[in-house]
Amino acid sequence: MPQVFEFKLPDLGEGLTEAEIVRWLVEVGDVVAIDQPVVEVETAKAMVEVPCPYGGVVTARFGEEGTELPVGAPLLTVAVGSEGALEPVGLADSGSGSGAEAGAVGSAVGPGAGSGGAGSGAGEAEASGNVLVGYGTGAPVARRRRVRPEAMAAPVAAHVTATAAVSAAVPDTVQGPVAVVSPLVRKLARQHGLDLRQLAGSGPDGLILRADVESAIRALTEGAAAPTPASAVAAVSVPESVSAVQPSVPSVARPAASPAVERIPLRGVRGAVADKLARSRQEIPDATCWVDADATELMVARSAMNSAGGPAAGPKVSVLALLARICTAALARFPELNSTVDLEAREIVRLPEVHLGFAAQTERGLVVPVVRDAQARNAESIGAEIARLTEAARTGRLTPAELTGGTFTLNNYGVFGVDGSTPIINHPEAAMLGVGRIVPKPWVHEGELAVRQVVQLSLTFDHRVCDGGTAGGFLRYVADCVEQPAVLLRTL
Repeated sequence: MPQVFEFKLPDLGEGLTEAEIVRWLVEVGDVVAIDQPVVEVETAKAMVEVPCPYGGVVTARFGEEGTELPVGAPLLTVAVGSEGALEPVGLADSGSGSGAEAGAVGSAVGPGAGSGGAGSGAGEAEASGNVLVGYGTGAPVARRRRVRPEAMAAPVAAHVTATAAVSAAVPDTVQGPVAVVSPLVRKLARQHGLDLRQLAGSGPDGLILRADVESAIRALTEGAAAPTPASAVAAVSVPESVSAVQPSVPSVARPAASPAVERIPLRGVRGAVADKLARSRQEIPDATCWVDADATELMVARSAMNSAGGPAAGPKVSVLALLARICTAALARFPELNSTVDLEAREIVRLPEVHLGFAAQTERGLVVPVVRDAQARNAESIGAEIARLTEAARTGRLTPAELTGGTFTLNNYGVFGVDGSTPIINHPEAAMLGVGRIVPKPWVHEGELAVRQVVQLSLTFDHRVCDGGTAGGFLRYVADCVEQPAVLLRTL
């Protein structure tokens, strides 16, 4: 007899407490191997494929795509056994991903079923190769309970039977726990103001399924939308002679219905960005200074780098890579800006390494990938890493480690066609350099008016870590390097 194990959403690290299901990679009835990715979830940091530590047949999925689950909530159940692991298991689940109908199977699994690998009924458990918080790689086999045969072989037609018996009410005097296993069913009932004690479950042992709640919701909706009986409206007949002499009364146009208010949940990347920006504004006394710089010579130097042939040829160097290299040189001169503030200890913590973050706008929202140890890289190396991280950001494949740990951020908002901005510091960092668009403008060059490539640079800094003189010196050095790239030769 196969044994059923419940796989719960593991702790994905970085202090994350929840994740949203983006895409299921398996269907109910599929055979999965140990460590096979079964679902793609989106956290506040990145998109992650979650591997399952059990090998067998998927018997239930908990949560539809777009559902947000807390860490520790059931993801799916897997039937493991020498015979059952090779045959798809028929369940009362249409494959929609709700997983609520499989409550009978999930309830047969003990709370500790998610610690360790799943083994056959006769031998020892086979350990997963992935380290999942709460599962490990070689933990003893968890407490197992056999699944009732009728729960494992429930036909798909059970949905029809469940729907037919949905809205039967339970007497008001019923007390005690409600027969609901799935947290999604409870949430659905709570959102629509349903009292689960008033529903009779159609599942095994009176278990309330999602179909029961949905049917009750439909019954409430249909009752509220019932039309007014025709007898309530009296039809008044007007004599033809009267209507012929009386002037027609123009119909009064009804005011157009106002559009419904749209509410967008602050979750995922958008929620994480909102929390971090709000915290930055609350904790950091920031100030901003800016300067216009003539970037003509920098553009000429970049063109020379990218057009070089022979042994000097190499990958193309972007403007962002050159600005990042300028930042690392400036931070070496002004280390106060590569720091953070420890509020509890009331200390300024200066950091020896520069982990340079750069703002990247993606379809999922604003993310800040981090170039590790940027102080030890040249412009070519920084450019290659920026290109790799940018591509990973566009495809949603950045890992949490690639999105955290930054010490200074470079924000190139010039790609949006704007000249200046006062950026918000990426908490808990101490500064951010903003770069506007590079455009031709009239400029006094060598005593004469000329058209030059001009860029606006802005620095927002934490006034707790330094004064305006330090921030101004940093920004002036960056501007000097932009106007005269040869200045960087001193630090190369």
